Amino acid sequence: MKKRAIVLIIDSLGVGHMEDVVRIRPQDQGANTFYHILDKAENISIPNLSRLGINKIVKHPRLNGNTSIASYGVLNLQHYGADSYAGHQEIMGTKPMKPLMEPFKNSMMTVKRALEEQGYVVAVPDRDKPYLFVNELVIVADNIETDYGQIYNITAPLDAISFDEVLKIGNMVRNNVQVNRVIALGGKELSVETLINSIERRGDGLVGVNSPKSGVYKSGYQVRHLGYGVDPEKQIPSILKKAGKEVALIGKMQDIIQCEGATKVVAIDTEKVMKEIINTVDRMNEGLIAATVQETDLAGHAEDVSRYSEKLMIVDKYLEMIIEKMEKDDLLIISADHGNDPTIGHSQHTREKTFLLAYGKALDSKPLGERETLSDIAATIAEYFDVRYPQNGRSFYSLIKGDHFV
Repeated sequence: MKKRAIVLIIDSLGVGHMEDVVRIRPQDQGANTFYHILDKAENISIPNLSRLGINKIVKHPRLNGNTSIASYGVLNLQHYGADSYAGHQEIMGTKPMKPLMEPFKNSMMTVKRALEEQGYVVAVPDRDKPYLFVNELVIVADNIETDYGQIYNITAPLDAISFDEVLKIGNMVRNNVQVNRVIALGGKELSVETLINSIERRGDGLVGVNSPKSGVYKSGYQVRHLGYGVDPEKQIPSILKKAGKEVALIGKMQDIIQCEGATKVVAIDTEKVMKEIINTVDRMNEGLIAATVQETDLAGHAEDVSRYSEKLMIVDKYLEMIIEKMEKDDLLIISADHGNDPTIGHSQHTREKTFLLAYGKALDSKPLGERETLSDIAATIAEYFDVRYPQNGRSFYSLIKGDHFV
């Protein structure tokens, strides 16, 4: 008997701004990524998401019907801001801690001294656009693709320096700052000059490498996310591994979630992510398949509705195959980690609630209401596998299994 939990996170596909944005993120008022894509896209067809029940949540006139073969609901963000890393940790069962929020320039000299004490040569080449230049190869600066003061990036050309060395620098930065996340990343076929020429100052004053513009993702891309207040041992992937279950992390999920012994598949291309899910379903007998589609988020940052809709249609096409391959005891959960509304007037994440679809061939279709945290996904998987619960979340599995498993 096969028993697989499949978690698919469509990065940044929010379904309406959180109630607290009026107070803490006024720039996100009115954000509704999914609804506005349906409004503005010239071409969008998502019959499988529709069949699962997405219009029970989105309620858009462009989608035909209001039926649902899945249970459906809405998840609130418990993490601060609207962040992919924090969102994914919350999805996997971490109770979010409030990090410090400040631009890199505030801690730049502290980090500079710490690196110099370890023998690195560290310069500040441009006082008007402050960043650190380490050993004339590595750039330490703000992440300019997400919320103000939440993330610092360590970016490097991997033809000239090993990723292990980049990660070593990243860990030193992590140990000297208290922001939500430090990201060590790099790519091949990438020159130092290109990285320097991709450094930009954002309107709010943050300074950093424009990663998509730099080409860091194009060849030999490697990344490691170093979080604040995250204990992987209290997350559902590590709990399942210790219980003898298989865990596969696909796409951006494998960049972000730490789980010793997990199978990890690097994939940015949406079609590759979806095909890898199907390949893993074919070979896995019991365990967790967790995958993230990242290109939707990149389309949101680019404020490109057409590209966003194209990626959604690719996801939808492969969902049909995933559903067909599911066996009686399998569980499919689809959600997001925040919003990134390409129509809102800025290119950053938007603090939005996320949709929740939970489907199994032997499970009921029920309304799951508006829930407090993304961690309910992890708690539900724990109940499904009958293993120790993660740090955070409340399971909805007992609500959807009905009488089928009595």
